[in-house]
This record gives sequence, structure tokens and C-alpha cells, in this order.
Amino acid sequence: MPTPVALQTREEIAVVPAGGAEAPCCVPAHGQDTLAATEAEALASRFKALADPNRLRILSIVSSSPEAETCVCDLSEPLGLGQPTVSHHLKIMVEAGLLNREKRGVWAYYSLVPGALDSLAATLAPKD
Repeated sequence: MPTPVALQTREEIAVVPAGGAEAPCCVPAHGQDTLAATEAEALASRFKALADPNRLRILSIVSSSPEAETCVCDLSEPLGLGQPTVSHHLKIMVEAGLLNREKRGVWAYYSLVPGALDSLAATLAPKD
């Protein structure tokens, strides 16, 4: 047979009035370490630019290049994508501040923006 459960009466339930003496269950964090709205929008744009498998592959190809840069002409084949699609992905990454673009003659060369990935990683690391 199940054990009976004792129910509380209204008098037994503690009611704390608004602005009561009890401390809140948690303290809201409104310190210097929280993101401002404009900073959050900029970070979201960068993370959104990375939220595509082809863009992550482009980032990997560019960052692993011995010259620390890659010609747009060298990206279509390893990605299995057409030139217009590769150019679209590169444009998004440049606008997000992840890649630099340098035009040399008819070709464009892409390199990582110094510190761009470090700053993204820092936003994910816990603050001490």
C-alpha cells in the first residue's frame, strides 16, 4: 500500500511579499563582463559566417596554407564548388571580419584577419 503524502495547508506555506526580507534566489549579472547589444550583434555576425560547413573548410584551407594566404583560384576544386559559390562564401567571411582580401592582377588572395579567431574564442572562454 502506498505511503500517504502530507499536504501543506495555506498557513504552512511561507508567502514572501514583494520586496520582502528574503534574499533573491540569484543575483543578476550586470557587470563589465556582459556583452553590449552592438557587440553581441557583431559577434553573432561572425559566428553566423562560420556556421556553414563550406566556410569552415575555406577557413581551414586558408589557415593551413604555408604562405598564410590562398588564391581564390585554389578553392573551387578542394571544396567541389563553382567559382561563384566560393566567391559568395568568401564575401560573407570578409564582411564578417574573418578574412582579408587582396587583389593582385585578376586574382584575389585571402588571408586570416590577425586575431579574429582569438577574439571569437575569448568570448566563449569563462571569465575568471
